[in-house]
Amino acid sequence: MNKRDYYDILGVDKNASKSDIKKAYRKLALKYHPDKNKDNPEAEEKFKEASEAYEVLSDDQKRKMYDQYGHSGVDQQFGKGGFQWSDFTHAGDFEDIFGDFGGIFEGLFGNRGFGGFGSRRSGRRGRQERVERGEDLKISLSLSLKEIANGVTKRIKVNTKVRCEKCNGTGSKDGKISTCPKCNGSGKVRQVKQSFLGQMSTITTCPRCHGKGKIIENKCSFCNGEGRISKVKTVKVEIPPGVADGQYLKLNGQGNVGPRKGPSGDILVFIKEKEHEIFERKGQNLVCTFPVSVTKAVLGGEIQVPTLSKSVKMKIPPSTQPGKVFRIKGHGLPYVNSSKKGDLYIKAKIVIPKNLSKEEKELYEKIKPYDEERDLKPGKSFFEKVKNYFV
Repeated sequence: MNKRDYYDILGVDKNASKSDIKKAYRKLALKYHPDKNKDNPEAEEKFKEASEAYEVLSDDQKRKMYDQYGHSGVDQQFGKGGFQWSDFTHAGDFEDIFGDFGGIFEGLFGNRGFGGFGSRRSGRRGRQERVERGEDLKISLSLSLKEIANGVTKRIKVNTKVRCEKCNGTGSKDGKISTCPKCNGSGKVRQVKQSFLGQMSTITTCPRCHGKGKIIENKCSFCNGEGRISKVKTVKVEIPPGVADGQYLKLNGQGNVGPRKGPSGDILVFIKEKEHEIFERKGQNLVCTFPVSVTKAVLGGEIQVPTLSKSVKMKIPPSTQPGKVFRIKGHGLPYVNSSKKGDLYIKAKIVIPKNLSKEEKELYEKIKPYDEERDLKPGKSFFEKVKNYFV
C-alpha cells in the first residue's frame, strides 16, 4: 500500500513554515490521541501517522530529502519496520503540544525512551523515576562515487559511553539508591518568588538530584556515579546504493548509553561524497565532458567512454557540434531503495589540435577554401547571447 504524502497528512502545503507544521500537528495529535479516542481503534494509527509526518517535516534535513526524493529519501532513517515511536526525536515539541497530560505516554509508548526520556513506575510507591536517554552521536563518512553506486559496508570506530560494569550501570558503589528527599522523587520542585505583582510560583528541576528523582550517597569510583564509562567500539554501517552528500543514516540504540541505566541514544552517520576526477553528479545522473577530435566530430565515428563500472562504445554522428550532449540510459546512480537508475550524459568537447606537423598544416590548407566559401557569420542567437552578457 502506498504511503500518504506527509503534507497531505498534516493538511499543509509544501511551502508551509515550521510554525504552521507544528500547529497542524498539534491539532491532529490532540484530535487523535488514543486517550481521547478509546472507542476508536483507528485513532492510534492516525496519531502515529501524523507523528511520522511531523518527525520528517519539522527536521530541515529530512524535509529536504523528502521534498527531493519522496518517501524513498527518508525511509532509510527508520528501521525495517518503518517509523516507530523510538524514532520520534522532537521531545520538546511533543511536551509543548501536550502540556500537562501527565504520564499518559507510558501506556502508549512503554519504556522506549520516547523523545529522549522514558518513565518507569515503582511497584511499591507508584512514583515515576525519570530516566535520562543517552546522547546521539554524529559521525561523518566519506564515500567514493563507486561506493555510492554499489552500496558498501563500513566498520567505523566510535568513542561512546557504555554501561559501567563495576556498578552495573547504577552509579552506586554499594548498590544503594534512595529517593531524593527534596523533591520526593518527582525530579521537580516548586519555587515561590515575590514580585511587585505578588507571589509567583514556578516549577523547576530539583537542584539536589538534577531531575532524576534519586540520589546516590556512595558513588562508584570507576564511573564517578554516572553509571557509564567511555569506550571505543566498532560499529557496522550498511550504506544502501544511491545515497547523496548531506544525507544521514540512523543507527538506532548505538549511541551513548544513558546515565544510570538510561536508554541509549542513536548514531547519525552523515554521508560526505568524495569529488570524482571524471564524473560530475547531478542528482542520480552523471555528467562527463569527453574530448572529441575535429575529424571525428566532422566525419563521425565511435568513441570509448567510461562509466562507473566499465567503458562502453558510443557513436559520434557526423557534424557533431561543440557542447553536444549524448545520453546513455541506466549508467547513472541508482535511486535509494529502488531498482531504477539515473543516466550518464556525455558532453562533447571538440579538441583543436596544437603543434601541427607540416603534413597536417598542408591538409588543413587544402580544406581552407571550403570554409571560406561558407562565409560564417554570427546569427541571431549569437547576438542574443552577447546582449544578455552585457545587460
